[in-house]
Parts: sequence; C-alpha cells; structure tokens
Amino acid sequence: MIDEESSYRAVSSRDARFDGVFFTAVRTTGIYCRPSCPAMTPKRQNVHFYPSAAAAQAGGYRACRRCRPDAVPGSPDWNLRADLVGRAMRMIGDGVVDREGVSGLATRLGYSERHLTRELVTELGAGPLALARSQRAHTARLLLQTTDLSATDTAFAAGFASVRQFNDTMREVYGLTPTELRHRPARPSQPDPVPGTIPLRLAHRQPLDAAHLFDFLAVRAVPGVEEVTAARGRGAVRSYRRTLALPGGPGVAEVDQPRKPQGWLDCRLRLTSLRDLTAAVQRLRALFDLDADPDAVDRVLGVDPWLAPLVAARPGLRSPGHVDPHELAVRAVLGQQVTVAAARTLAARLVERYGERLPAADGGLTSLFPAVAALAEADPADLAMPGARQRALRGLCAALASGEVDLSPGVDREQAAAALLALPGIGPWTVSYVRMRALCDPDAHLPTDIGVRHGLAAAGAPETVDPAGWRPWRSYAVHHLWVAATEADKKN
Repeated sequence: MIDEESSYRAVSSRDARFDGVFFTAVRTTGIYCRPSCPAMTPKRQNVHFYPSAAAAQAGGYRACRRCRPDAVPGSPDWNLRADLVGRAMRMIGDGVVDREGVSGLATRLGYSERHLTRELVTELGAGPLALARSQRAHTARLLLQTTDLSATDTAFAAGFASVRQFNDTMREVYGLTPTELRHRPARPSQPDPVPGTIPLRLAHRQPLDAAHLFDFLAVRAVPGVEEVTAARGRGAVRSYRRTLALPGGPGVAEVDQPRKPQGWLDCRLRLTSLRDLTAAVQRLRALFDLDADPDAVDRVLGVDPWLAPLVAARPGLRSPGHVDPHELAVRAVLGQQVTVAAARTLAARLVERYGERLPAADGGLTSLFPAVAALAEADPADLAMPGARQRALRGLCAALASGEVDLSPGVDREQAAAALLALPGIGPWTVSYVRMRALCDPDAHLPTDIGVRHGLAAAGAPETVDPAGWRPWRSYAVHHLWVAATEADKKN
C-alpha cells in the first residue's frame, strides 16, 4: 500500500485509480469508503487507511452506502504478484474458502493454516476467513438487491453457514438488516431483471479499451460455447455471451460492451446454483481483465519508442484472461501453427462431438466446452490435425485430468509452466500463451508469434528489439502488437 500522505492526497482529489488499492476509514463516522467517494473529504486526523475491505470491517467500520466500497475493482497486485499472498487472494476470489475451508486453501497452497493466516494478516490486515467473509457479504448484497430469493436462501447461496451468521455480518458490514438492504435497490432506475437472471455491474478502472476486448473475443468465439450478438442493454453496442462450467452446474453469462465510458460492464448471469455467483463473477473479471491498473501499464509501455504510438492510440487496452484454464490450454494446442479461424473450427467440432449439452439451448449457446477427461480419450478420427499434435492434445488433457498439471487459480505460475513444458508437443509458445490467458500473467511474452513479428514490423521496430523495458507488462505489449498487425493487414 502507498504511504499515508499519498493516500490522503488521493482521497482529497477523489482519485478513482486507487479504488480497491486501499480503503479509507473515518473514525468520527465509523464508515469506510473507496478513495473516490464523493462525500466531503474528512479531516486528516480522523482518517485511517486499510489495505482491504475485510481489514476495515475487522476494525469495526461499516461500508459507505453512497460509494459502496465493496463493489470496487480488485487490487491489480493479485494478478501481478506470484507470491503466497497474491496466489491466496486469487484462490479466495474464486471461492476456494467457501467450498473447501481455510484448510483446503492452505493445502492447495502447500503451507500450514497458521503460516498462511500470518502472511495475509501482515499484508492485508485480515486472515483468510475475514477476507472470505467480506466477499460473502458483497455476494449477499447483490442477491438481495437483484433477485427475489428469500433471506434464508440468500444466506446459504452466498456461502454463509447459518442465517444468524448472515444477519450479523450484514448488520456489521452495511449497518442495515437484510430486509433493509433489499428495500434499497442498487440501481432503482434500471428495468426489472429478467426472471432467473442476476443483473450486476462489473467495475473496472478507467480507461478501458472495450472495443479491443470484444473484438478479440468475437474473432475467437467457439460456436455453441460463445457468441457475440447485438446488445439488448441500454446504451450498449454488442454483447458477449458464453456458457460457464461451474462447481454447482452449468451457467450462462452475458456481458455488454458499453457505448461510452462508464466505469463498469453490465452483466447478466443465469446459474444452476446461486452458490456459484462468486466464482462466476471472478472468472468473468479475469476474462475481461477488469482488475488491471491501466495507468500503470500505459506509463511503462508509453515510454518505449516503438510502443508509445500504439499506447497513445489505445489507452486502457486489456490482456484478456479466460473463464476456464483447461479450456484455454486445449484451445492453445488447437491453435498451434494454424490460423485463429482454423483453431476455432477445430474447437467447434470438438464441442459438437464431446461437449456437455445444456438442459436447453440459450440463443446460440448449446454446450459446455468438452471436459479434458473426455478429450483425453477422444477418437483420433475426430481430431483433424497432424498425428503429433493429436498426441500433444491428448497428452495435455490426460495430464490436466489427472492433476499432473495444475492450472487452477492461484497456482504457482513457474511450476505450472515447467509442468506444461515437460509434456510432449508443448513448446514455449503454447506455455507463454497459457500463462498469459489461463494464468492471467501480465508479463508473458511470445517472441516467436507471427502476429507479434508482424506487429513489430507495422510499428517500425526491428524483430530483435529488447522487450526487457516492457516488464512487468509484456502481455499488454503483445496485445498492442497484435492490434497493430491487424490494423496493418486491413490497410493492405
């Protein structure tokens, strides 16, 4: 966290770039806020700063009803950092504590519960239970204000162990009972939600190059699993829709591309189990790279003589992640040495043959992407690719299905990369692409990628350019170069 004087200056200027990086607690009111809260700036002597919402709540502060600090983008540190705390935060965000408890989280990370708790408290002011509790409270507020679920169903859907725990937590965090929260709709001007859907906003830091995000996903959308449609949301341009394989069953997500900057993406979810809301939201945030700090990225890449014009033309460009690391790894192998369109066609054939069907089609969405266990036993006749790549695909799927290769949220990226590289037919390009998208590594580089080479040529840079100056944001540099290559192809 930045020093307190700098933090106070950010609060005084209502600087939204720091939302989620730290939280401001005011002793005289007992309320904590995001730095950009529009309320009157408190006196310096009355302010205390916390590195997490959970720490502010543990300090006895309740969330501001005006700026809703629980809804801010996550800290960009959790994608950048590869240490224990960063890995733990990615796992907590995916709901591991809710599903497996603190012991399950510690086991996944390979540390004792005591050591894990000590590290989190030292850096974030709160242990894994408090961090998960804060996340559950936010999920419960969303459900109360966007669905007609009873308070009891909301409590268990959000991950609380009992209704009493739910009631106590909501009063502590928001200063309101669940009934009072339900009577304060988050967006009273919005139309009534479609039955069975959960409407919500996915907050992000400005700027956001939404056009690049939706263009990137549209070109790669696998029929049956993904589609990009004309948007139905007010003020939106188009919508990205896809199926989700979640712990409680299949889900469908729909995210609108905004027509103008607004600080969030409108999203609608349909879930088999409402307990999957936290995991679904976290995976969509990873897909759209919504916890990134665009100013930090552009500040580094913008001083490079070759990238500076590209950054100036597209401020806030994101590096899309993925909702399912296994799916992304499979698609990375399908994309080896072929065009994006060809890889998409191969993936669509596998979906048709091995994908699990939804109970009912939802627009153009019909299936989940095939499970790796099914693809590990796929008939070679269904794999329209050279024999070596068939063996690489089946070997990868077998390793993922057995757990020999782990790509789950919070995994050690270096260990995962080494395990991937040890598999036959998996080379450096595939490993780097998986790191960039499946593991949300902001510093992955693809020097041999044909699109990167064409992008360098379009930018007037030599192929031998040293990318060291792009660290720790080389993934974003790759996307700038891909865009440059695409735009050069259009001109030609």
